[in-house]
Formats: sequence, structure tokens, C-alpha cells
Amino acid sequence: MLAAAVDDRLIPFNPCRSSSVKAPKLEPRRIVPWRPERVLAMRSALPERYRATVDLAGGCGMRQGEVLGLAVDDVDFVEGVVHVVRRVKLIAGKQVFALPKGGKTRAVPLPESVARSLEDHIAKHPPTAVTLPWRSVDGPPVTASLLFTNVGERAVNRVVFNRVAWRPALDIVGVPRGRENGMHALRHFYASVLLDAGEKPSSEKRTREAVNGAFEVGPKTDDGPTTAQGA
Repeated sequence: MLAAAVDDRLIPFNPCRSSSVKAPKLEPRRIVPWRPERVLAMRSALPERYRATVDLAGGCGMRQGEVLGLAVDDVDFVEGVVHVVRRVKLIAGKQVFALPKGGKTRAVPLPESVARSLEDHIAKHPPTAVTLPWRSVDGPPVTASLLFTNVGERAVNRVVFNRVAWRPALDIVGVPRGRENGMHALRHFYASVLLDAGEKPSSEKRTREAVNGAFEVGPKTDDGPTTAQGA
């Protein structure tokens, strides 16, 4: 507004613009990727119905909203590919379906260890048809058979999930609560696995092998300790 006022000659200069005042530079935040042992410990500490979310985030590099918005039809077990085509997004506290971050869909390799985990999850928790508005709270309704729902068989609210499932799991494992240890840490783990193996995500076969190696014989499917089940 002030710049426009200068252009219209309403004021002689913009008092908010100064060549002598510079915005401070942000110190780069050093990210220390989780080790596989921590990833598997977090998986075991989560409620059983949510354990496979760790496999998708840590084994396929998916964001939290993308994991919560994944439908069974998006997983190609034959070709070994996950199609990331939607996410569950919160707008003013209301859930909607939306495109992945950046507005772009993508396909990512599905490692055998993650596929086994999903098959086990589907056997215990069959996909549930969930209808949400598309892109905006008053958008057209879209239905997807989600792999993950809450105990009421509705779309998982990430705020509730973080409060009643993720953070209590951090406490059980002994990991400090904080933004750096949110579910996004699993994407950093995925990236570190590929870097350690000297691979790029476009190399599907070796990406699968790198993730399988990080998970060793694959994510556990036992019924170890759980946290609150109310998410």
C-alpha cells in the first residue's frame, strides 16, 4: 500500500523501505535423521491400527496428510507402486480432500516390506469409504476407501492423531516432543536411507532394496505396547 502511495505521489517516500535495514538471516536447522531402531520403536508404540502409517511415511517418503488420505485403490501391489493422489487437509478445523502439497500427484516405489505391512493392516482393518469435500469446505463431495480411519471409521484428524497417538508414542520411546520429531521426521528418515544407499528415488528397484535393507526383515506386525486408542 505504501509503495502504491509513492507511485501515486501521495507520499514522498516509503517509510518501510530502507537500504540500511536488512532482514536477519535464519540459521540453517541441522536435521539429524532417525535411525531404523527408533522408527521401529515408534511403530510398536503406536496404536495397532496406525502402525502401518510409519511404514508408508518412512518407507515411501509420504507426508502425514498423504498417508491419511491414501485409498486402497491407490496401492498397486502387483507393480509395486503407490499413487499419491490426495491428502486429508484441515481448513479452519474442517477436513477436506485435496491434492498433495504443491498440487502435484506422484507415484513412489512400494518396497516389499511396506507391502507386507499394508496387506496385514488391510486384513485387520478393511478399507473404509469416507466422503469429504474436495479442496474447500463447500467443495463437491468425493469418496475414497481410506486405509486409515479413526475408531469411529471417519477420516483421521491429524491434530487429534498427533495429540492422542503420536506424542504419547514419543513419550514411550523416550523421544522429546517437538516439531523436529513430528511425523515429518519419517520423510527425513526415508531420504537418509536413499542417500546412504547412494540412490535416487527414480531408481525404483534399488530404492525398494534400500528401504527393505533399512527395515531389515520388514516392519514387525506383532501386537506390542500401544498408546491411547481414541484417535
